[in-house]
Amino acid sequence: MVIYGVDDKPPLGRSILLGVQHWLTMIGSTIAIPLVLAGALGFNAPQTAQLVGTFFVVSGIGTLAQTTIGNRYPIVQGGTFSMLGPAIAIIGVLAASNAPPEVMMRQLQGAVIVAGLVETAIGYFGVFGRLKKYMGPIVIAVVIGLIGLALLSVGQITAADQNWYLAGLTLALIVLFSQYLDDYSEVLKLFPVLLGLGTAYLVALALSLAGVANVVDLSPVASAPPIRAVVPFQWGMPLFTGSFIVGMIAGMLASAIESFGDYHSVARMAGEGAPNRKRINHGLGMEGLGNVFAGIMGTGNGLTSYTENVGAIGITGVASRYVVQIGALVMIVVGYVGYFGAFVTTIPDPIVGGLFLAMFAQIVGVGLSQLQHVDMNRNRNVFVVGFGLFAGLSIPQYIANVEAASGVTLQAGLANVPLLGPVLGIPEVANTIGIVLGTEIAVGGIAAFVLDNTIPGTKEERGLTAWEEITEDENAFEPAHERFLSNRGSGTRTGDD
Repeated sequence: MVIYGVDDKPPLGRSILLGVQHWLTMIGSTIAIPLVLAGALGFNAPQTAQLVGTFFVVSGIGTLAQTTIGNRYPIVQGGTFSMLGPAIAIIGVLAASNAPPEVMMRQLQGAVIVAGLVETAIGYFGVFGRLKKYMGPIVIAVVIGLIGLALLSVGQITAADQNWYLAGLTLALIVLFSQYLDDYSEVLKLFPVLLGLGTAYLVALALSLAGVANVVDLSPVASAPPIRAVVPFQWGMPLFTGSFIVGMIAGMLASAIESFGDYHSVARMAGEGAPNRKRINHGLGMEGLGNVFAGIMGTGNGLTSYTENVGAIGITGVASRYVVQIGALVMIVVGYVGYFGAFVTTIPDPIVGGLFLAMFAQIVGVGLSQLQHVDMNRNRNVFVVGFGLFAGLSIPQYIANVEAASGVTLQAGLANVPLLGPVLGIPEVANTIGIVLGTEIAVGGIAAFVLDNTIPGTKEERGLTAWEEITEDENAFEPAHERFLSNRGSGTRTGDD
């Protein structure tokens, strides 16, 4: 049930708490990505803290831009795992030549900037919007489902040394507040994530202070600087290398597919019609500009729609754009204030893992709910959905297992393919293939897309007729420049009168 719709504005005090809840929801990924990058780059502690702060600032500004002049959905922008793989590959190549950390970061910046420009063109020239008529409920169900399923192996959930009781407590509290007690208290209905995380953190802190378990370390807060300077080109001017750019573009395309699914997911959770082509185009175009901005600021990563926060909308029923914008302001403040960023790092991984379990499960459920428009009594539909999900999970795992077991890189293996080896073995080609085949959303989405559009079936059976009926009118979304001109025209007419 939607408590606050997209255009609703809850009272300021409540909106601030709801915005903080969105910020807490995105913490896991927003910290995980820079920590992985910092470790690969060989950053020291101050550089790592600087990178984390940069991620928060870029995420906040990107979210404000998307919710205000982009697709205007209540959707949070943040670092993307899809572009993390190419970044690690680039770092590996540069590390082999003993490049210093700053040079490696500048190479990442250049690759991200160009990938962002490509995504901007794809968005504003309407490439993905034109594909919408071929991407019906079956394809979207597979893509959204894989968004959640692909994240089941994140370290905060599956780590061997996981404190199961903290993860279980966090999950149990969120489920209890959001599913069992939501009808008894408006506070529990609106703030299940905030209350669940807060309670679990207090338990973890008490256990640490009592010496029972050392899971919370507050020392980073005491040693943090009051203000952190986050400025453009803080690592130096970007560097541009062709093979690195191609690999990052492949990661960007996977990220764009994920965002395409997220737009449909957030629309459904917010009680809105499926996004029209114009909204999709402007959303992806703004994400491209966000990637360019991320490259300029030096995150070494891009921006994408955050699945976790889409899940939070489903659990809380709060789909207000205003609330997400307040959450974006919180992100910016946290990025610049050293104490806040340091405090975030003290949240134990098990607590973040418990949060992820609830969020990602919600996303999988939303994906499968798209199938209500499809005739699942038809064998072709059952097969397409099942094959898309299975291929999306199994093929990336196969690619990873083969490389780990044989010790042979994908590039070397492709170079030995008869006839096509000389082409497939080119680093840019091999990197692109590896990134696509290693990304669950890309593999499953492509498989479902091809099968759904080639296996015979009527529009009614495939859910396309129902899909067209629930898609918002093309005039439902007014781009920022049109709104500006419209408001300016209205103001002029009022003055003349």
